[in-house]
Amino acid sequence: MTPSSPSTGTQSIDRAADLVGRVVRADGPVTATALAEATGLARSTAQRLLGALERSELLARDEAGGWAPGPLFDLYATRRADDEVLVEAAGPSMRALGELTGETVNLGVPRRGTVVQVAQVDAAYFLGSRDWVGTDVPAHCSALGKVLYAHGALPVPSGRLDAPSPASVTSGAQLAEQLPGIRRAGWAATVDELEPGLTGIAAPVRARGVVVAALGISGPTSRLSDQIPSTGALVAGHAAALSARLENHPQEGAA
Repeated sequence: MTPSSPSTGTQSIDRAADLVGRVVRADGPVTATALAEATGLARSTAQRLLGALERSELLARDEAGGWAPGPLFDLYATRRADDEVLVEAAGPSMRALGELTGETVNLGVPRRGTVVQVAQVDAAYFLGSRDWVGTDVPAHCSALGKVLYAHGALPVPSGRLDAPSPASVTSGAQLAEQLPGIRRAGWAATVDELEPGLTGIAAPVRARGVVVAALGISGPTSRLSDQIPSTGALVAGHAAALSARLENHPQEGAA
């Protein structure tokens, strides 16, 4: 068996994952010696794997040399806490927008270079939109995503883009051309871009002056196409109200 064989690579991944799991589940920092003994690894092998995990920020050493969860876990926990604060604060605006429009209301945040929808109020109509929470959609075909692109919360892609429908934006350059207009209007709309017959309208949500999310509605193009500007203004007003609420929301750890 050569060092580059698939089984050897898989074994290394399994060993590294085992080390991460043991450190995360431990009550406190764990020494390399204890980890080597617990896993049956040679100490040199354990040290090599721990070093790689430290470089990837999955693990970190404390001042005494013990191993603890790394900065990536802290970042994930912080973002989860931020999402919970955001969703809690967004509740009144989302419910009010749903009552006024009858359409599906969504809250999207920038994550991993795309838009992730973290909360939803369902449509009042039988013919409404689907449950989008946790669903991956191309950000360039989403009104929520276009808002985040327009305000720098997502990096604008370059080159060719996937086109799930004939109306989709097909290049980063084409997307970039739309962004100044979105900033001027204060809202974004997509008509049949994600799929034929579906329209989305969204506006930016700010916290401490920075766009951190997008609030939007989606529904059948047949219901929304003739009222996009007025609905855009309505969504923007509720997004502004949510932004004001976030400014006054007590932050965890604040005095």
